[in-house]
Amino acid sequence: MTTATAAPFRFFSLQVARTRRLGPSLVRITFAGDDLKTFHSEGRDQSLSLFLPHPGQPEPVVPIDRGDRWWQEWRELPDDVRAVMRSYTLRALRRDPDEIDIDFVLHGVAPDSKAPAGPASRWASRATAGDRVVLLGPAVEDNRAIRFRPPEDTDLVVLWADETAVPAASAILTSLPPRTRVRAWLEAGRPGDVQDLATGSATEITWLVRSTGSPTALSALRDAALPEARAPYVWIAGESGRIKELRRHFVGERGIDRRRVTFVGYWRQGLSEEELRTRA
Repeated sequence: MTTATAAPFRFFSLQVARTRRLGPSLVRITFAGDDLKTFHSEGRDQSLSLFLPHPGQPEPVVPIDRGDRWWQEWRELPDDVRAVMRSYTLRALRRDPDEIDIDFVLHGVAPDSKAPAGPASRWASRATAGDRVVLLGPAVEDNRAIRFRPPEDTDLVVLWADETAVPAASAILTSLPPRTRVRAWLEAGRPGDVQDLATGSATEITWLVRSTGSPTALSALRDAALPEARAPYVWIAGESGRIKELRRHFVGERGIDRRRVTFVGYWRQGLSEEELRTRA
């Protein structure tokens, strides 16, 4: 049963319908469930909170029946009982049947990875049809968890995303009208993680692959010549420190109006999501 929280967001009880490996570090998981008939979103960079079970649990433990007290009671549960919560981006929403896709970066799961695997990466790498999750997501199409909002007069869209924000950037790119002028820089860990995205003819995408020695984000952007534009709009997302650095580049070095630059920190170097939420 769907339980309302602070409108316009609700809890949705879902199951894994299928998985698809997109690359050595990426997997797309499709979720289904009767609750999705009341899930509504315009997509783009729609943010979601996903609750995952610990190994051995049949479903994630979230006190959704506690109404507005669910957060406090969830926080008070033992660490090995409380569902793992992670933020993700909606990659796609389909009807008939009702399904959503979420793309997962498998940190620390690839055989040659030196980083430790987190609980969400471990879960996603082993997910199979029927696995149960809980999602906190939108019940209305236009909601405050959508950050990509170009002004109506925008004549050039500029995107930058590290691998954690590539699913959001990909959803943005595929949602734009075909004639929208777009210049995008997307990061990938390995060549096999580069995706062939369906975009309009006015879109130019540059993939920066870390394992092949691609230039840093700031170097790549400083060396790039942007098309002439009267009213550009910039969206940048990924690690918080680099996002701030890139925002300074666009505002301070390129002179773009700061009100036309959206920057979203998806994670912070050296901190877990739990630590970030506690600080917030």
